[in-house]
Amino acid sequence: MSPALLFCILIGYFALLMAVAWVTSRNANNESFFIGNKSSNWVLVAFGMVGTTLSGATFISVPGAVGNDGFGYGQVVIGYVFGYIAVAYLLLPLYYRLKLTSIYHYLDVRLGRRAYQSGAGFFILSRLLGATARLYLVVNILQAIILDSLGVPFWLTTFVVLGMILLYTYQGGVKTIVWTDTLQTSCMLFGLFACVGFMLSQLHLSIPDSLAQMHAHGLSRVFNMDADHPHYWLKDIVAGVFIVLTMTGMDQEMMQKTISVKTVGDSQKNLLSLTVVLVIVLSAFLFLGGLLYLYAPVAGVAATGDKIFPAVVMGHLPAAVQIIFLIALISALFPSADGAITALTSTFCIDILGIKRRVDLSDDAKVRLRRHVHLGFAFLFLAMVLVFKWVDNPSMIGVILRVAGYTYGPLLGLFAFGMMTRRTLNDRLVPLVTVGAPVLCAILEFNQDKLFGSYRFGLELLIVNGIFVFAGLFAISRREKAGPAVVTA
Repeated sequence: MSPALLFCILIGYFALLMAVAWVTSRNANNESFFIGNKSSNWVLVAFGMVGTTLSGATFISVPGAVGNDGFGYGQVVIGYVFGYIAVAYLLLPLYYRLKLTSIYHYLDVRLGRRAYQSGAGFFILSRLLGATARLYLVVNILQAIILDSLGVPFWLTTFVVLGMILLYTYQGGVKTIVWTDTLQTSCMLFGLFACVGFMLSQLHLSIPDSLAQMHAHGLSRVFNMDADHPHYWLKDIVAGVFIVLTMTGMDQEMMQKTISVKTVGDSQKNLLSLTVVLVIVLSAFLFLGGLLYLYAPVAGVAATGDKIFPAVVMGHLPAAVQIIFLIALISALFPSADGAITALTSTFCIDILGIKRRVDLSDDAKVRLRRHVHLGFAFLFLAMVLVFKWVDNPSMIGVILRVAGYTYGPLLGLFAFGMMTRRTLNDRLVPLVTVGAPVLCAILEFNQDKLFGSYRFGLELLIVNGIFVFAGLFAISRREKAGPAVVTA
């Protein structure tokens, strides 16, 4: 298909997003931007969060990983289910009871200002690295299938994509994103199931027949029984629980949308509905990956990993499927990036700059400050995507989960300490603990051959990091004296 036509489709899709943004952002203010005026519909939030949770990395990397790991990602998905239940019934009631706009304000109330700023700082680092890695993956594919042939350089593609995101989130923030994410999730899921259906027809297989062939080729294995392997089944399931606890329940981007729902009951329904849909959708992505690896030898496709899905679609399937793939890919790109920039802006303004506490600023001055921060993060995203282009790792889902182990571990330790103990911290030493724990994890990982023999760290590194932070906080704390009760779960 002509790259020029695909480019026109991209522009048309963006025009639709701008129309939605214009309708939803009228009369928006800072409260609209940060928490959607606490009036978001839980059904829309749940559905839109599917797109945010999955992202372009899931769309490309999960099917691509089937060639090496089979359906092994299903181990992590099992953990996700328990993780979402924990977030719904442990964390959401706490956030609603404290009427939080930024969830890291809990750390300020419970542990002190340094813990608060450390939590917000690690979220900013975590989301900045994770979101830009996801953005790089999708932009790189758009570059390869459309823009290289038009002579457009990679940096300009990234600049334009970020400019698009900035335009439709600039005014409305969360109030707009709730609606645009719903549109984009619809397009992404339609693309996923359309590709599954077309691949089945190309292979002339029914679902049971295709599963039988995947089993024969070793593509449908789920559980890894090697205790020394990074993806041993128990490690992946437990890690899946903690990935959701941290990357959803302790992540301002995900919680910003969730607590924009009016009541805690509706917010819990949002998360539980999201869980059911995610299990179905992630299973479909794994199934699609199996179909791609069955089809690739027949079509003579040598690509593997992140490259197999676009290589099969753009090189061997009809134009209609290519258009569906492109729209679905773009729809996977925008929800993860727009929500991340908005959440980072919110966290930096509220938690680092203290915009809600600034009595010296007028409402108009606060809006201007928020817009300047929003613009600053867009340029920071541009710089980070260019760094990932330079690194060019072949499997970005692995990079994202590895980064999460280092950057979300301190959040896990901080929240766990606040909710599981009644001790008071020496606030000045908190940054030393939260920085030292990831450094200690890095030392362990890089010396695991000497220290642990054949054992290899996998996703459980996130838990180990959190335990180090918890232990460090305990060491710099003292027993709470008699007096008013501290705020816990």
